[in-house]
Amino acid sequence: MTALQRREDAAHPSADIRGGKALNLWRDATGIRRTWLDHGLSTRPADRLTAERSLIAIYAKAGRPRPGFVWVDSPGRAMALVAGRPTLQELSGRLRDPDPHRPPPRASDVAMAASRLRAALNARVHADPGVPKERKGKSREHWPPLPPLEALNAGVPLGVVLRQGVHDSLHRSLAHGFRAHVLSGLRTLGGGPVPVCWYGQQDAAWIAYYDVLHRLGLARFGPAEFEHLGHWAALARSCGWWWPGDDVCVVVERPELVRTEAVPGSWHDEVRLRPDGVRYRDGWSPATGALMDAAAA
Repeated sequence: MTALQRREDAAHPSADIRGGKALNLWRDATGIRRTWLDHGLSTRPADRLTAERSLIAIYAKAGRPRPGFVWVDSPGRAMALVAGRPTLQELSGRLRDPDPHRPPPRASDVAMAASRLRAALNARVHADPGVPKERKGKSREHWPPLPPLEALNAGVPLGVVLRQGVHDSLHRSLAHGFRAHVLSGLRTLGGGPVPVCWYGQQDAAWIAYYDVLHRLGLARFGPAEFEHLGHWAALARSCGWWWPGDDVCVVVERPELVRTEAVPGSWHDEVRLRPDGVRYRDGWSPATGALMDAAAA
């Protein structure tokens, strides 16, 4: 199990890591990435106590009081409980044009707190500072996508390879390869956009990226950022999707069945769901859209 561990011996800022050191760090990063992918696809029962403690802390970081919790066995089951909560489009509209007579929804507070966290974490990154996907200089030319070892041998900075090979690859596996399939099933079930939520175990991509930088000594986070990141990491290791509400946070159990297949041609062990590749504990599957009766569930 991956856990964030405090490092007091993190490397001093270094913008140029090359050669054998970069290769060794990359190999270490692939092991950490595999562990986080396992968390993202886990079918173990949720650790409800850990999840609730971290959600309470995340609410507090957003300046909000402790919520109540309702646990459900699938995202499909959650839809009836979160009806009327803002969609992403509605939330974006409220952020662009706030109404002083209407308090912002909890999802807005969580989104702002998470955005501030990621900005603070980025400010603490030592390896290859700047825009990680692009070359420096006037052209802002994008670094070419290459297999990782070939990229390092060609002089692509380690920070770029880590961004592509940890954050981007896990995002493709867990967002494009998993979440998009489930969201499609929810849109079919609800007949429209899904209220804003966070994804618990499938939020692992950005969490893993900062975990890798921290473990490899390429970032040194302050105590407040480290603690806040730790709560997001705990959620990724302990539960499924969650919808923050004003009084109640709806949290989903992890699925009981996940079947994946390798993405052809991937350089970073990327996966995607097989057809009928996920089933939740109440029998709901995004492929079938069927919900059992509440009494049976």
